[in-house]
Amino acid sequence: MTATPARPTVTTLPHWETAPDDLPRAVREVKQAIRARIEASGRTVEEVFSVVEQKVAERVSEIRAAKERGEDVWPVIDYADIADGTVTPEQVATLQRRGCLVVRGHFPREQALGWDAGIVDYVEANGFFDSYRGPGDDFFGSVGSKPEIYPIYWSPAQMEARQSERMATVQSFLNHQWKHESEGTTWFDPERDSLYPDRIRRRPPGADSNGLGAHCDPGTLDLWMTQGYQQAFRHLFDGSVEAYDPWDAAHRTAGSQYPGTTMCSAFRTFQGWTALSDMAHDQGVLHTVPIPEAMAYLMLRPLLDDVADDDMCGVTTNQVFPASEKWHPLLLEALSGIPDVSAGDSVWWHCDMIHSVAPVQDQQGWGNVMYIPAAPWCERNERYAAEVREAFLSGSSPSDFPEEHYERSWPDRFTADQLNDTGRRGLGLD
Repeated sequence: MTATPARPTVTTLPHWETAPDDLPRAVREVKQAIRARIEASGRTVEEVFSVVEQKVAERVSEIRAAKERGEDVWPVIDYADIADGTVTPEQVATLQRRGCLVVRGHFPREQALGWDAGIVDYVEANGFFDSYRGPGDDFFGSVGSKPEIYPIYWSPAQMEARQSERMATVQSFLNHQWKHESEGTTWFDPERDSLYPDRIRRRPPGADSNGLGAHCDPGTLDLWMTQGYQQAFRHLFDGSVEAYDPWDAAHRTAGSQYPGTTMCSAFRTFQGWTALSDMAHDQGVLHTVPIPEAMAYLMLRPLLDDVADDDMCGVTTNQVFPASEKWHPLLLEALSGIPDVSAGDSVWWHCDMIHSVAPVQDQQGWGNVMYIPAAPWCERNERYAAEVREAFLSGSSPSDFPEEHYERSWPDRFTADQLNDTGRRGLGLD
């Protein structure tokens, strides 16, 4: 959005750094205060929302037209161009506009297939399927396959990918899409990743999967109700909505987050995964709403008069942030799936973006990925790195995830003496 001068803060918003005991009352209070703050700028809530709605509608129309022309909505960039510094300005502009990316050839195909086979050997050698107790996460448990999301974090394959030079190269490129210095503050180091550990997905041929509904992961009620996020979204709440920049990291890297089903203690510039198998675009793949500015729509929509005073369009604690036909039909018109990907490609999307996984019946081919985001070193991620180190050294599940701890007794998990310089820095050991 085109930048305009920020308006002065005229109303101090109430804030809660942990989830309040009386959620309905707190929601009413903060909504009333945000409305008052917007109106003190000389604009109504409806006027401010209309600015966002018009911008989003333009992007939706653009995406719809691209699909009608048979074009891929997702930008695609070769890893070699990222590594060589030959990504064109036009490609960067498309990435910024769409907020998502497929990196072709991020890893050699044979290396990715080898990692996939290594993960199978790792879990089978340690009796994972004999000890598997079912999904520890109600949200991911909804996919329906048995299991599809493996609560495994410390396999050699995962750690080799996380600390690889090729991963660091792509993460740095993506981090640099953000404004990481502003207001006299360096919000994060784009050249250093915090090695955020996540799980793997293995979906076999012939599988039926319910997919995952449209949602986003940056938080829940904390996005409106904690001081850090109130600052991060300040332009949405003070009437200067044209100045809102979804690529500005200001105030995002220090604040707290309320616990929730998809809680992430780290700040991620991009969520991402690396393909360990070939996947066709119609086989239960990732979809996003490729409009980074859509977060402004999600944040302002609950302030309109057709939403009850104690309702945030269905957003609450301990659940995902939903995007629904009831409240967000315009946004969901733009849901767009990834193109075909090959083993070794990686897929990335802006941390705020709505995403879903399509259902599939009788899947053709494997659907295997390692979840590895871009989570640059910052105050928030440094705090979480201390917990990650403890989990890594003990083979435990990281604290953002259910306490399943399958790997504690596995003798062949990745160990500290196998860390390279990138891995040690990512865990805060250097």
